[in-house]
Amino acid sequence: MTTADTPSAFRTALTAMPLIAILRGITPPEALDVGTVLVEAGFGIIEVPLNSPSAFESIERMKRGLGTRALIGAGTVTTRDDVRRLAGAGGDIAVSPHTDPAVIEATCAEGMASVPGVLTPTEAFAALKSGAHALKLFPLEIIGPRGVSALCAVLPKDVPLIGVGGVTSDTMPTFRAAGCHAFGTGSSLYRPGMTLEDIRARSAAFVAAARSDAKRS
Repeated sequence: MTTADTPSAFRTALTAMPLIAILRGITPPEALDVGTVLVEAGFGIIEVPLNSPSAFESIERMKRGLGTRALIGAGTVTTRDDVRRLAGAGGDIAVSPHTDPAVIEATCAEGMASVPGVLTPTEAFAALKSGAHALKLFPLEIIGPRGVSALCAVLPKDVPLIGVGGVTSDTMPTFRAAGCHAFGTGSSLYRPGMTLEDIRARSAAFVAAARSDAKRS
């Protein structure tokens, strides 16, 4: 269950470990095992895109098993109904690929952290006006470091900017220097069919890179 403190907890978790694990394609039977590996590696935020099989069930399972150790949310949240169902599953965070004021406002009303996707200053300021708690810069590989720097020049400095799309442990330092505060890690971290050993190794590499980058900042 979310509370009024959930957005604050989201910021705290993002500061402690500036990574969000994006588990696109995960299924309910593997959700808790994969989530446990990620949490043990140091991840504090996990996202299940809603175009994954039985996504809400996966969120429920991870929330029950890991809810005291990590924040669990959904990605590809595009409608008010998605928000309603996510809240019913106990989700903490709603991440979208786009900026929709109705979705942002519904998320805030449910007490969850709202993270809409933005590409332009117009979208970014519209999202913030609607109550977004952080901004997802997507697709990061298209925006590039120079685009990130330009966007950061006009946005409030206290807004968490989360880069998503083509992120690897090698590219994180460059985008961090450009202004990203955190990153969503998708196919470079998890793909359907991976073994737990593969996920453990990849998650350890991302966490090590994030900690190393934070020391240099």
